[in-house]
Amino acid sequence: MKNFKKERSEARKKAKELVSKMTLMEKAAQLKYDASPVERLGVPTYNYWNEALHGVARAGVATMFPQAIGMAAAFDEEEMKKVGDIIATEGRAKYNEYSKHGDRDIYKGLTFWSPNVNIFRDPRWGRGHETYGEDPYLTSRLGVKFVEGLQGDGPVMKAAACAKHFAVHSGPESIRHEFDAKATMKDMWETYLPAFEALVTEADVESVMGAYNRTNGEPCCGHQYLMEEVLRGKWKFDGHFVSDCWAIKDFHENHKITKNARESAALALKRGCDVNCGNTYLHLLGAVEDGLITEEDITKSAERALTARYLLGLFEGSEYDEIPYEKVECKEHVEEALNIARKGCVLLKNDGVLPLDKSKIKTIGVVGPNADSRAALIGNYHGTSSRYITVLEGIQDEVGEDVRVLYSQGCHLYKDRVENLAWEQDRISEAVITAEHSDVVVICVGLDETLEGEEGDTGNSDASGDKKDLHLPKVQEELIEKVAAVGKPTIVVLMAGSAIDLNYAQENCNGILLAWYPGARGGKAVADLLFGKTSPSGKLPVTFYKDLEGMPEFTDYTMKGRTYRYIENEPLYPFGYGLTYGDVEVTSAKVLNQVTVDSDIEVEVTVENKGTRATEEVVQLYIKDLESPLAVRNHSLCGFRRVALEAGEKKNVTLTVANRAMAVVDEAGERHVDSRNFKIFAGISQPDERSQELTGKKSAEINVTLG
Repeated sequence: MKNFKKERSEARKKAKELVSKMTLMEKAAQLKYDASPVERLGVPTYNYWNEALHGVARAGVATMFPQAIGMAAAFDEEEMKKVGDIIATEGRAKYNEYSKHGDRDIYKGLTFWSPNVNIFRDPRWGRGHETYGEDPYLTSRLGVKFVEGLQGDGPVMKAAACAKHFAVHSGPESIRHEFDAKATMKDMWETYLPAFEALVTEADVESVMGAYNRTNGEPCCGHQYLMEEVLRGKWKFDGHFVSDCWAIKDFHENHKITKNARESAALALKRGCDVNCGNTYLHLLGAVEDGLITEEDITKSAERALTARYLLGLFEGSEYDEIPYEKVECKEHVEEALNIARKGCVLLKNDGVLPLDKSKIKTIGVVGPNADSRAALIGNYHGTSSRYITVLEGIQDEVGEDVRVLYSQGCHLYKDRVENLAWEQDRISEAVITAEHSDVVVICVGLDETLEGEEGDTGNSDASGDKKDLHLPKVQEELIEKVAAVGKPTIVVLMAGSAIDLNYAQENCNGILLAWYPGARGGKAVADLLFGKTSPSGKLPVTFYKDLEGMPEFTDYTMKGRTYRYIENEPLYPFGYGLTYGDVEVTSAKVLNQVTVDSDIEVEVTVENKGTRATEEVVQLYIKDLESPLAVRNHSLCGFRRVALEAGEKKNVTLTVANRAMAVVDEAGERHVDSRNFKIFAGISQPDERSQELTGKKSAEINVTLG
């Protein structure tokens, strides 16, 4: 993996020389996200704010991949690297043309504020679908590969990635501007910090963004421990730090830890926040006048900010300047988006109804508010597609003239009627009629960015983007019940970015496919899976809980009872679970090396597809510390590998479990090996009882004793 240490050192020298020629005012103006030009020095205006969670966002047409949580469900590191590379390629192609036309507006630079590697600790968090799920190991591995793809192999950085939101940040959205997330050192280093550590120390991520909230009393964009001791101290981070947008004004307006904007700007700058998304750094010169900061403080941050632009070759040019505009949403990129969408959809239930056989169907009913919804394809922080394919359109395209497709919206996404002057549930009788006249019914339900997302997003102000519970809107729950009662084979396609209560569907419907927010052409990917053009193979990167019983308060940041590592109640669908059309099983597993406290563990797994259909499957390794009282309650993911298997095929696969997986975290946040005896589980899911019940498969077990 590429480390830009040498290139950053050279870029820093050039930035230092450039900044030395600037006046104090010119230096300070480089620390705004919309950095001002210095025409006499040949420095054009530059806007640091760009977004790329799942494609170049908010600046016109670009390839739109599934939302981050949907890509995470593919459990595929190399796919994440491909996605990052494609995003960087399209970002360069757009930047090259925009800058030729003098367009240096917001969302048109090469500093992408992605990925979001916060931990999806609570299913109520509205922004959780921007993340890679609830597990720090999975998040670390996927995040590292995404950053590698985005930043490239050098010597010039292809695009600059940003690890956000540092740190201990996952809701509630409604109070994030004044909220203090209290986390023990054990929880911080066991759960909240590992992904950030990996992106900094392994992937050499160019920037880190601070969160809105406080953590243990200090604001995250001015945090002595997180920013100075950990980030720049322990991890030796040498990139630039950026605030979340208007987070610094929260210091005095909401957190009340400073008296005014000058004090807030000074605190953030002193702690190492180099670029301000917002306008509080307009007060930097006043802070100098008040003696709160010095010109040297401003100079240091200006050098770090300009270093990023030198690394990107924005002053001296690079091979990437030749990437043509024709790369934007080209055929190859669209196919890759479809590929990862297919891999990320998770088959949660199948009683044999899937895959659908067109030759045995005369009429298929497609109902539900998300069946023909573009909004349900895109998630948030999205770009624009030149074409969208909804689930309804995907099914229509797939069956062509051979099968009649009946459609009914069924209900509004959340309102009690579609037409304002109509009776309540004015579309539900049409949905029932559609089911009655169909051989099989596909119900498309779920959410979209108007119901779950970021605080302040249009349309989700009711709970500031968070969910109040795990239920679908009541109108949708009634729709499922009424349509299922007709008695036709019924498949639920869920389009959402988080855990949803599917207890009724699990008991009463024949199949359930979780499509997440699958991207602009996601309806084609869903249709390909429903009709067996390819086998589903995604796995849940989050736990689907049966209910919220026993779940701590949303504002409680302790991990007890949360996520698969600490859960105490049986889940509806466990982390790591997902069915295929094959019949894959890990038949044996063994350790290949002598394991010591300092060594990694080499595990060979034999995996076999005993079914009649080809499929991909995700082999998963989990480790359990058998002795230490500091170990997590259950077990932890420590390895995974996507494997393609023909019907009847058997393969041996070798996976490496990093030495770090054997370590525990103590109450002081220190990581060390505290046991000699471990158990490794190798399977296609977690080794828990619920996964065994749902899959009918038991993981292979290996006892490991340190030599």
